[in-house]
Amino acid sequence: MDEKKKAELIKKATPLTEASFYILIALNEPLHGYGVMQKVEELSQKRVQLGPGTLYGALSNLQNLGLIESVGESGNERRKLYCMTESGRMIAAHEINRFEELARHGRYLLRI
Repeated sequence: MDEKKKAELIKKATPLTEASFYILIALNEPLHGYGVMQKVEELSQKRVQLGPGTLYGALSNLQNLGLIESVGESGNERRKLYCMTESGRMIAAHEINRFEELARHGRYLLRI
């Protein structure tokens, strides 16, 4: 991806909400919706619990932005599997850098 397209995607896709960030990084491996809910709960130590409306709204938004893609179905239940794209990985890295900057400034100003 060229720098101009990268900058446009960053402007369009960020900042991510906390829920969307957790969903995106959970999809570092293919998961269906319920698997995403479980992974986010595990990663956040149950602090972030996604309802179906939040989850499927965020999945739709992330897919429309090209940050995740559908990669097939799981089992007999025909659950759609999602996975992070290269663009999604780039946005996740951008957000991690942004969070680190926020934390660094907070620590500096609060002297902690």
